[in-house]
Amino acid sequence: MKVILEKNVKSLGNAGDVVEVNDGYARNYLLPRELAKPATDGNVKNLKKQKKAEEKKKQAEVERAEALAAKIGKSPVEIETKAGEGGRLFGSVTSKEIGEELQKQHNIKIDKRKINLKEPIKSLGVTNVEVKVYPNITGTLKVHVKEQ
Repeated sequence: MKVILEKNVKSLGNAGDVVEVNDGYARNYLLPRELAKPATDGNVKNLKKQKKAEEKKKQAEVERAEALAAKIGKSPVEIETKAGEGGRLFGSVTSKEIGEELQKQHNIKIDKRKINLKEPIKSLGVTNVEVKVYPNITGTLKVHVKEQ
């Protein structure tokens, strides 16, 4: 009997897969526990429609992420802070501060965990910071640290 899995089943497959199982296993275990539904023509068509809709949605998310990465690349952030001799800062500029300034100056909200800052910025000048917008999509943000 062919069934469409509605949830992940350890030995069979993932949700959305069409698999062939024994009739008894399907009737007595998968169907009563709502882990699967019969693979009728109508159910298979619905599954294909759902997969197309999910793919379309994912593509739209990728396009939005690419647009956001481009916008981040065109939006430099300026941060004013106190500095000592030689351009060394009193303290440092962290990803949290960069995220807050990006929100204030350009109205782009990015979570501080998405800002990939290997170590806090401790000197004046321009630093390129990588921002992870979406899996496999990153933008480069220019952070200009100035003295107050």
